[in-house]
Amino acid sequence: MGNKFYTPDGFNDQFPGICGVKRELESKLRNLFLLNGYEEIETPGVEYFDVYKEFVDEEELYKFTDSKGSLLCNRYDGTIPTVRFCAGRNYTLPVRFSYIENMYRSGKAGGGKLCGFTQGGIELLGASGAKSDAEVLAIAIKSALEIGIKDLQVSIGQVKFFKGLMKQLGIDEEGQQKIKNAIANRDSVTIEKFDISKEDKETLLMLTESGGTYDTIDQIMPRITDAGAKEALGNLKEILDIMESYGFLKYVSVDLSLIESIDYYTGMVFKGYTYEVGFPIISGGRYDDVAKSFGKEIQAVGFSISLTLAITALMRQDKFVPAKCAGVIVGGDFEMATATAEALRAEGTPAILDTTGMDEEALNEYAKEKGIETVMFMNGGEA
Repeated sequence: MGNKFYTPDGFNDQFPGICGVKRELESKLRNLFLLNGYEEIETPGVEYFDVYKEFVDEEELYKFTDSKGSLLCNRYDGTIPTVRFCAGRNYTLPVRFSYIENMYRSGKAGGGKLCGFTQGGIELLGASGAKSDAEVLAIAIKSALEIGIKDLQVSIGQVKFFKGLMKQLGIDEEGQQKIKNAIANRDSVTIEKFDISKEDKETLLMLTESGGTYDTIDQIMPRITDAGAKEALGNLKEILDIMESYGFLKYVSVDLSLIESIDYYTGMVFKGYTYEVGFPIISGGRYDDVAKSFGKEIQAVGFSISLTLAITALMRQDKFVPAKCAGVIVGGDFEMATATAEALRAEGTPAILDTTGMDEEALNEYAKEKGIETVMFMNGGEA
């Protein structure tokens, strides 16, 4: 039978109980985004390859051609299509957009991570500064809490800080890449080998050890002379102030090693984690240069949350209760059963109508097997 009964590697079917909960969580996110002024848009699941080629490695995209020979790809994320959408129209800035859509990433499966997954997110376009950064970060935290992720830790960093520090230390591009990798991997040995002063090595090592809040910034600030790096630390400090006013500071820590996406982001970056999942369920930051690819100058900040990974986390944390379709099944006399089922539905009670003519014993057995709590068998005017 070949592969007829299987899904491709990295893709899963959604079982009814899981799918039902997923739709409930999507509704919660939509409501949260709308309450904060973010209007939902929907972009196609297929984009021209040119939309992504400057931002995503080609091997990470699912590529194909249309009947005209144009190179296309499946939607990789929600950010780039949202910027494309905005840049092609004359909106009065700032604008706030949201989305909840399926994304497709080649070769990203394993450990609970899939190649096809559902992601929700927001993009604040045409707004700069720490207050805008903090708004997006706060909504990211609210999103996780809203869908039931209570054990949340969000790490925030600053790409501009790293760039400024490299300028201060006089590190060339080749050296920056080595340092970037060493910091991301907490590799102190590689840092120690660099031909820089002992004090500068100590500064770089501080990046691998950061993980506090104000204390992390206060400890490294006296070592920083570059104006851009100082400004970046000030940005983080202002964001922390706003998080404290929201009551969200307990979820946040400063991680100056968080610089993996330095070519994509231009300022604050953040990732959100929960236990039982080895990948971030939340990712976001400032990306002021992306719109230049579409011929516009638009400052922007946004985030996304993987509903697929969040559900995996909830299941592994024993916080997931599958949705039930109906708690009542009605059978017996078809005319009476139909009227009863319709009356229940009118009251908002999900009800299944037996259309197969099961007798009372069979109906009870069926209900037991399916986990249906209430059986109503209509017989001569009685249930």
